[in-house]
Amino acid sequence: MDVRAGCALCRDANPLQFDFSYAFQPIVDVHARKVFAHEALVRGPAGEPASSVLSRITADNRYSFDQACREKAIRIAASLNLPSHLSINFLPNAIYRPEVCIRSTLQAADRHGFPVERIIFETVEGEQVSDGKWLAEILSEYKRMGFKTAIDDFGAGFAGLNLLADFQPDMVKLDMALIRGIDQSASRRAIVAGVVFMCGQLDIDVIAEGIETGDEANCLSDLGIRLMQGYWFGRPQFEGAAREADIPMHPA
Repeated sequence: MDVRAGCALCRDANPLQFDFSYAFQPIVDVHARKVFAHEALVRGPAGEPASSVLSRITADNRYSFDQACREKAIRIAASLNLPSHLSINFLPNAIYRPEVCIRSTLQAADRHGFPVERIIFETVEGEQVSDGKWLAEILSEYKRMGFKTAIDDFGAGFAGLNLLADFQPDMVKLDMALIRGIDQSASRRAIVAGVVFMCGQLDIDVIAEGIETGDEANCLSDLGIRLMQGYWFGRPQFEGAAREADIPMHPA
C-alpha cells in the first residue's frame, strides 16, 4: 500500500463498531521464580472467546482495531497495577509508518503511567506479510523507541529464519506445536535445542508457550529455556492477573 494512502487511512479511520476486552496470562521465569510478563489476550466485552472479536476484523477497521488494542491493553494493565512486562500482539499489516502509528501507544503509556520499557510487542509469524524487510523495519523502529519485541509462533509461519537474518528481536516464542509432548519426542527436542542454541548466539531470549504438563516444563528447562507460558503455570484471567503466589514457579 502507498504510504500516503496508509496515512490518510490512519487519519480518517472510523471508530470501531464493536467492543472488546482482555484476559491476561502469565509468562514465568522459572529460573528467577517470578512472573516475567503477562500476555494480553483479546476477548469479547463479557469474556467471550477471541474468535468472537477477531471474526469482525476487516480491511476497513484493521487499523482502528490495532490502535484500540494497544491503548486498551495498556489501560487495563495499568488499572491492575501489573508489575511485570506487558506483551501485546500487533498486526503488521495494519502498520504503514511505524514512527507515526506508534504515537497513540506512546501517549497511552504516558497517560496511564506504564513504562515503555515494560511493553513487549509480539508479531504473529503466521500472519503473512508481503515484505519481510518491511516487518523488520517496523520491529526495528519499535525497538528504537524503547519497546521490547518478540516473534510469536516461531517456526509455524512465513517469516522464520529469513526474518532473523534481517532483525534480531528481544525474544521469540516457540510455536506450541513444537512444545506439545516434547518430553516424549526426540525430534522436537532436537529442533528446540537447535533454536535455543541459535538464539543464544544472536542474544535472543526464547519463550516456550502452550505448556500443559510438568514433564513438558521439566524437559524445556533441561534444554535451557527459562521463560515459559501455558496452562501448567496459569490460565488467562479475564480483566485480571493471577497472584504470583498462586503460580507454580518451578517446572514441576
